[in-house]
Amino acid sequence: MSTTTDQPPAGTSGPVLKRALTTPLLYFFILGDVLGAGVYVLVGQVAADSGGAVWLPLLVALLLALLTAASYAELATKYPRAGGASHYATRAFGPFAGFVAGFCMLAAGIVSVAALARGFGGDYLSEFVTLPVGLVAVVFLIGLALVNARGIKESTRANVAATIVEVGGLAVIVVLGAWLLLRGDGDAGRLTQLGTPEKGAAAAVLSGSVLAYYSFVGFETSVNVAEETRDPRRSYPRALFGALVTAGAVYVLVGVAASAAVPTARLVESSGPLLEVVKEAGGVPTRLFSAIALVAVANGALLTGIMSSRLAYGMARDGLLPSGLTRVLPGRRTPWAAIAATTVPAVLLALTGSVATLASTLVLLLLVVFLIVNVAVLVLRREPGEDGHFRAPTAIPVLGAASCVLLATQIEAEVWLRGLVVLAVGVVLAGAATARRRGRGARGRNRAARQDAGMPR
Repeated sequence: MSTTTDQPPAGTSGPVLKRALTTPLLYFFILGDVLGAGVYVLVGQVAADSGGAVWLPLLVALLLALLTAASYAELATKYPRAGGASHYATRAFGPFAGFVAGFCMLAAGIVSVAALARGFGGDYLSEFVTLPVGLVAVVFLIGLALVNARGIKESTRANVAATIVEVGGLAVIVVLGAWLLLRGDGDAGRLTQLGTPEKGAAAAVLSGSVLAYYSFVGFETSVNVAEETRDPRRSYPRALFGALVTAGAVYVLVGVAASAAVPTARLVESSGPLLEVVKEAGGVPTRLFSAIALVAVANGALLTGIMSSRLAYGMARDGLLPSGLTRVLPGRRTPWAAIAATTVPAVLLALTGSVATLASTLVLLLLVVFLIVNVAVLVLRREPGEDGHFRAPTAIPVLGAASCVLLATQIEAEVWLRGLVVLAVGVVLAGAATARRRGRGARGRNRAARQDAGMPR
């Protein structure tokens, strides 16, 4: 079957989405989703875990992300339809695993918004006004919820402009870092400093890679637009790998610039680490760069908030979450109940966790999802799927699954405690949702049997 026309994907029926995305459009979609706010607030935390060679954990995180990306590329081209990890898990392991994967994605989105809310209230904002981080986070999250509720059209228009601004900010950092080195004010020796007083080189790189991994998340949501891509078998792998490698190159250059320009201790102490590069180099007003960083953080939080609220709405519509979450605003037709339900826990998390802890919690939840996806690739090899789909070498999903386990072992006990609570809630809800689905199926079969026997319902 040709995948260049508006035909339904194999095994689906009903309305289909228009295939409008070309390879370049898909590339920029994924790049905009990956290149975001994480690096603006986490470079200092990565330095705290790994030492001065910040670029190395970023590079390792890219390589590990590419392993799981290959699994997503195979599944997205094999089953080019919206649904993502939840759909793949359901096909491979059944609805219980599908719900757990979807719930972890939802929880990860909420945690990410909370982390970015705290990042918004840090040193970048302090260039303009000094306020308690908790207060800023609460006001910020309420403001995001209002923008989200206003409408998806307004939100996505704001995203286009914000993405241009945040990429420009990262380019400024790379140029300033190079300028510092050329004029002899930087210290290239820090680029080889690995390890901390508590950790050796290898442990430091792995620990830093957990946080650095946060900067690459976002690629996993792109599978939901594979159904709208003109030729997903050809376009999706090229766009996905191209966007990840581009983002990785930018991040590594930013890590090199920050490490060479600013003493490691200053990076660690700052909640606006890239602002320290601007201060060290001079020539760019610190308030201007702080404004750029705040736009980047706000944009990342807005995009993630939209994803989380729509995912909650969709799961409620499918009967996997309470039906009250399907309520929408009259006129605006935005899911206000789902927006409120995802904003409240984000507020609580922002008030009780640091940026580093929240980022690690998000990574832990996504590692669960990525582990499921990597194993699902191997299980679903028994199904043919779309003709000529991308197929990763068998070793790739195996290594992808192993990388998830490896990174999970580097996550601190406090983060594991938070993550296990979230997973426990997901497992309980998954059990309840599966039981309800079985109950509805049994009642449907009973009604059919009664009708066949000529009995009243």
